[in-house]
Amino acid sequence: MQIDVLLEHIGTLYTLEGEKRPRSKEALKAKGVRDGVVAVFDGQIIYGGAYPLPEEIQASENTQRVDCTDKVVTPGLIDAHTHLVHGGSREKELAMKIAGADYLEIYNAGLGIYSTQKATREADFQSLYDKARKSLDVMLAHGTTTVEAKSGYGIWDFQTEIKQMQVAHQLNANHPVDVVSTFMGAHAMPAKYKENPDEFIRILTEEMMPFVKEERLAEFVDVFCEEGVFDIEQSRRILTAAKELGFGLKIHADEIVSLGGAQLAAKLPTLSAEHLIAASDKGIQDMAKAGVIACLLPGTSFNLGKGKYAKARQMVEQGVSIALCTDYNPGSCPTENLQLIMTFAALYYRLLPEEILTAVTYNAACAIGRQEKIGSLEKGKEADLILWDAPNLDYIPYHFGVNHVERVWKKGKEVWRKAE
Repeated sequence: MQIDVLLEHIGTLYTLEGEKRPRSKEALKAKGVRDGVVAVFDGQIIYGGAYPLPEEIQASENTQRVDCTDKVVTPGLIDAHTHLVHGGSREKELAMKIAGADYLEIYNAGLGIYSTQKATREADFQSLYDKARKSLDVMLAHGTTTVEAKSGYGIWDFQTEIKQMQVAHQLNANHPVDVVSTFMGAHAMPAKYKENPDEFIRILTEEMMPFVKEERLAEFVDVFCEEGVFDIEQSRRILTAAKELGFGLKIHADEIVSLGGAQLAAKLPTLSAEHLIAASDKGIQDMAKAGVIACLLPGTSFNLGKGKYAKARQMVEQGVSIALCTDYNPGSCPTENLQLIMTFAALYYRLLPEEILTAVTYNAACAIGRQEKIGSLEKGKEADLILWDAPNLDYIPYHFGVNHVERVWKKGKEVWRKAE
């Protein structure tokens, strides 16, 4: 069998081989292989493991050979929770946050998400596309090869929601990073419907979601289940309607108040529950039993500055499968750098580097339904690879604030390289 790309003499290779399901407890710890080798043909992994190569796989004079001595190779990183497409930015809120205003105070003052709604509504397709493409470039440079992108900044304006999802689809077609689309029309309760929320939910479930499904604009539906936004019963109605239409389900749950979103996620069940900073012990237990993946966002906790983080260590010990994501958005977490999130996970969640790696690769792939294609370096999977300029895995979250990526391959094609 021929080889297009051969990564050889790898200091430590992490293939993420293992259970064919979201991983938790001891299975969360990725295992490294010393003196590893990865062979790629026609965009797919044909071998990943310890040296030597199987006899039937042979390099030729046309094979791109990459010496990875004393370096680390992993699957491409997967960011399973972002708000990629949006207009404007919100740096003017920084002073309010420094003065002590929290998310809901900013929200209730008519700022926050409403300013992003306005900027996104007023931006044309090309400006949204250019802005989001720039963010994807930053993500790719830091090792992210697949992202989930939520809409949600149209709020009451469905045409803006459509525009966001169309931008995401165009980026998916044109950019090396794969983009998975989620419809989040239930990101905030529109001011005009606060006195009649049932009418907005009717429009959302009977008009918006069927159109999104018919036009294939999104695979998933997400809802912000939170005090002052969508309550448990409203969230249940929205997600039940989404399930009936054939969407995958996600939920922003218990980010600020312990409302019971984690329990709702387990009852439905949703594929993933996001944030979970205020999730109750009962909610965590229910999620573990139901197999709901926890998409944890330590960058958001860090940026909000309240010292409140999800109970990641407890979740792992109780059998919840966790993924780590940026939550890239202009308000609560304006960073595209998943490496920084890995550091936050180590320092604030007390996760081990081996657990963190699984959470940003295989489990993150599971959180967007892509584990059959990406997330590990196993035979037949897409060759999404990172060569890290790092002597070992621990070094990556330890030495923070810099980019450790040396080269990135997407489907076997080199798509980024650090300048020499």
